[in-house]
Amino acid sequence: MKTTGAQALIESLLREGVEHIFGYAGATICPAADALSATPQIGYTLVRTEQNAGHMASGYARVTGKPGVCMVTSGPGATNLITGIATAYMDSIPMVAITGQVPSHLLGRDIFQEVDITGAVAPFSKHSYLVKDAREIPRIVKEAFHIASTGRPGPVLIDIPIDIQQQEIEKPVFPAEVNIRGYKPSVRGNELQIKRVAEAISKAKQPLICAGGGVWLSHARDELLELAERNAIPVVKTMMGISVLPTDHPLNLGMIGAHGNRCANQALAKADLLIMVGTRAADRAMVDPEDIANRMATIHIDVDPAEIGKNLIAAIPLVGDVKVILQQLLERDITAPDSAAWLERLREYRRAELDRVFPAREGYVFPGTFLRKLGGKLAEDAVVCVDVGQNQLFACKYLPQKQGRLLTSGGLGTMGYSLPAAVGVKVAQPDKQTIVICGDGSFQMSMNELAAIKTAGLDIKIIVFRNNVLGLVHQIQNSPAYRGPFGVALDGSPDFAAIAAAYGIPSIAVDCEADVDAAIDRILGAEGSVLAIVNVHPDVTTND
Repeated sequence: MKTTGAQALIESLLREGVEHIFGYAGATICPAADALSATPQIGYTLVRTEQNAGHMASGYARVTGKPGVCMVTSGPGATNLITGIATAYMDSIPMVAITGQVPSHLLGRDIFQEVDITGAVAPFSKHSYLVKDAREIPRIVKEAFHIASTGRPGPVLIDIPIDIQQQEIEKPVFPAEVNIRGYKPSVRGNELQIKRVAEAISKAKQPLICAGGGVWLSHARDELLELAERNAIPVVKTMMGISVLPTDHPLNLGMIGAHGNRCANQALAKADLLIMVGTRAADRAMVDPEDIANRMATIHIDVDPAEIGKNLIAAIPLVGDVKVILQQLLERDITAPDSAAWLERLREYRRAELDRVFPAREGYVFPGTFLRKLGGKLAEDAVVCVDVGQNQLFACKYLPQKQGRLLTSGGLGTMGYSLPAAVGVKVAQPDKQTIVICGDGSFQMSMNELAAIKTAGLDIKIIVFRNNVLGLVHQIQNSPAYRGPFGVALDGSPDFAAIAAAYGIPSIAVDCEADVDAAIDRILGAEGSVLAIVNVHPDVTTND
């Protein structure tokens, strides 16, 4: 009995354990959509714009650890997906993106809705395939999932012309294993380098761990915590590693960087050994990497050898899977450094920051005040999806972390990320408390996905900080380098409560700090999704 390329595709996805796809159909992906409609084992979410299919797949991947899958049509469908792919690439999120394509014999003729999507995404995808024979689909899908989820994770694109989806083939061969010549990611760390790291930790007086998103990607949270606790090493985090430790953990000093916590940056300024774990050491986190390298010994642990030394020269580079390397270190007999005085001084810095009193203005709510109270009332394992801009920086600095996750677009800084990412999270884990935090600018970039929330009956609590400007750009333009704010006033913004009501979602307005506690209780206690509109003064800055 013959089968089609489209049927082989969906069967291949089933064999990879795919349970859900986020997508938007179009003519050139119709054969695959038709095959999917006959496969009830795989759920499907119709997005309202293709970019958000990538963000939903990203949210799904981040909480499950499995590649998220999105599927769109050719031309503008594929190009709209580019931002979702690039966002996943910059944050090393495993994803398989499937795009329809015009008939293979017409490629290169600029026909209706043709675009070279494999070429377009080459700079920010881990790998891509243009399928030329339906018999190759099972192998290509197997390889795509392997590449997306191993080594440094990332998005892989599979572009399938419509005639290849329709091509009839004999019984397809589904490979059991993957063997890609030249692709053998490092897993275990070099034993000599492991020994050097152990010795450096033992000799340090003021050691510091910097944890990045790679800790989550390699499922190494427990190992990192054990290494830090066993050796009494304080921990700072990059934005992507922000929820690795609970806020109240005695070794947690918060987020480093230009927009980070003061105590975390003070620790970085005074440390004599920096252990970077699963982080790029990019500019937002390491403002002056040359100064850091000159002041202290540095250890850099990462699965991607290209990241070692790219932004900060490491005295001891260590390439491999973060989880495996931390396990190797834990097997070593490391003499814990005598850092009691160091820790106590840092804890004084931390206490001062956690106990600070936020500024208040009548008729407005300061974001830090709202976030501190919100975090205290969230479930232990809540997932918080944060957008980009001032809301992101306030959340990373002031939202208390417990045992859950904070998801955000840390690398590309994609506005409109949080709402669709939360949909992906909720689809993957329906029983997990899921929160969106965004500004009124970023909310308007993806509020059409309220339709996806309504259709699936999802329970997502959406917090919109409304200040009627693009807050972070407004803040930057108020600095002496510029003539003042320009092109950032959100004039003409809709009535968000009316928008939510149009989708059948109730809303709550919060414009007084005295009402914050009661409002949060109402938000979290409500059945189903709720939109909370929190009134913030336009002149509030992340430095307040």
